[in-house]
Amino acid sequence: MDKAVCLLSGGLDSATCLALARRDGYQCYALSFDYGQRHKIELDAAARVAQALGAERHLVARIGLDAFGGSALTSGTAVPKGRSAGQMGEGIPVTYVPARNTIFLSFALAWAEVLESSHIFIGVNALDYSGYPDCRPEFIEAYERMANLATKAGVEGRTTVRIHTPLLHLSKAGIVTLGRELGLDFGLTFSCYDPAADGRACGQCDACLLRRKGFEEAGIEDR
Repeated sequence: MDKAVCLLSGGLDSATCLALARRDGYQCYALSFDYGQRHKIELDAAARVAQALGAERHLVARIGLDAFGGSALTSGTAVPKGRSAGQMGEGIPVTYVPARNTIFLSFALAWAEVLESSHIFIGVNALDYSGYPDCRPEFIEAYERMANLATKAGVEGRTTVRIHTPLLHLSKAGIVTLGRELGLDFGLTFSCYDPAADGRACGQCDACLLRRKGFEEAGIEDR
């Protein structure tokens, strides 16, 4: 079995991505981040998903992006609520975390090199998403080119890194449908940006609204 590093936030997309990698026969090493996010409860979901899907190992890397701020997810800035689909499609929202996927992929690349793995999975999506620049296909393509120039294993020709983005061109409804086909227990996942103190999802942030939209359009109940 080929080894793969799978970025796992604990949300719907990353869990579906991990389930897909497992179905395709990869030995998966799940990588999550405690980066100072206000919705740190997602790490509990990531642990549940990693265990349920049989990840070989689940590692939580601690990196303090809240030291920089610059995002509603890592500072006291209010998380937008109740936005329409049109509003979510305009510009880059305040929930964008500067360079987050660039940093996450760099950690994944480092672990993949240690594991002698050529495969990294990330659940980015370029259709039903909130306008993040580091979810676009051109970013992934550029990062993959860079990755193969940046490592000892790549320079020596021992590995050629491939960044797998199986959800890139799926709608949120398509992701929900795929997750069901893969047998994913959606109840293990968590998508809210601004949960209450008791862990309940707010139901009104962009992440909650996009999740609801996906389940409604797929005609599947979100348990």
